[in-house]
Amino acid sequence: MAFQQQSSNTSPPPLLHPVPTHPMYIPEPPPTPGSPHGYQRYVGTSSPPLQQSHTQGYPNQDVPIYTRQLPQNQYGQPPPVHHSTHGYQQHVPDFSAWGIDGATTQLGMQLGQSAVQAGQNYVQQNLGWLIPVSLLRHHFNVSNSYVIHKLRLLIFPWRHKPWSRKIKRLENGTNEWQPPREDINSPDLYIPAMALVTYVLFVALLRGLQDRFHPEVLGTAASKALAVSMVDFLFVKTGCYILNIQGSGQVLDLIAYGGYKFVGVIPTLTAGLFGFGTTLYALIFLYFFFANAFFLLRSLRSVVLPDNAQANVGTVNQAQRSRRITFLFFIAMTQVMYMWILARV
Repeated sequence: MAFQQQSSNTSPPPLLHPVPTHPMYIPEPPPTPGSPHGYQRYVGTSSPPLQQSHTQGYPNQDVPIYTRQLPQNQYGQPPPVHHSTHGYQQHVPDFSAWGIDGATTQLGMQLGQSAVQAGQNYVQQNLGWLIPVSLLRHHFNVSNSYVIHKLRLLIFPWRHKPWSRKIKRLENGTNEWQPPREDINSPDLYIPAMALVTYVLFVALLRGLQDRFHPEVLGTAASKALAVSMVDFLFVKTGCYILNIQGSGQVLDLIAYGGYKFVGVIPTLTAGLFGFGTTLYALIFLYFFFANAFFLLRSLRSVVLPDNAQANVGTVNQAQRSRRITFLFFIAMTQVMYMWILARV
């Protein structure tokens, strides 16, 4: 009885509940591609230990949710992301609103730049033998002032002086032509390209006003314009080959000079749009034909009769000079046929 009474008066030992603790091991996030030294853990006491990983855009999936905290500014918003690459600050747009992290954005930008560079290298390696990119860039190097003065020269070429092209001496001692931006007499491809597009659209407008428009009009007008330009170019190029006329950048120069005829065709089509009489229409057409022919006579002289010291060509005797001048006049006179074909809509 005494034993039973003593056991009943003894209280049971107190229950010990487990105290919650943070995980002792936190896996390191992957290294940051933009940092040359990889990921460096933040050891400060004022911020959570995972602040660095979230600012770099690499959240750790193994860490509990209550341990992940993003640093906030005084307005309660996370600071912008800035990546440092090779000593300079590269601004990366914040695409987090679309669910794209900083690493994906940077990877996409790098892939885009690589694709553009690969395309430029492919064009340079595979098509550079046909038309060098440097010459193409030279002929599109224009300014607003050049375009305005060039159009005025094409419409009123009668009193323009001088017609000789300017030369620029390079550091290696060689000479090259000044770009169109710096020389009004230099041929360009910007005005011929824009004039050709304007011609195609103007033909479509005229057909629409005459209730004859259909989608094939754009293709037909473009094909006719390109065919006329190709025939003109092949004729001039064949004559230059037969007369042994050589020069650097001659192909693009001939294409540019042949494309200036569209500048005179467009006002002729405008005269037909406003319903001018046959006599006035013919006078406008003849004026722009003679303006284009006079312009070609003076401008193509640098191609047909290049300066020996500038173009590094051989001496031209009197017989060759006479044949080249005749060929130059023949080029100018054939423009009436090309412009008449283009003006017939």
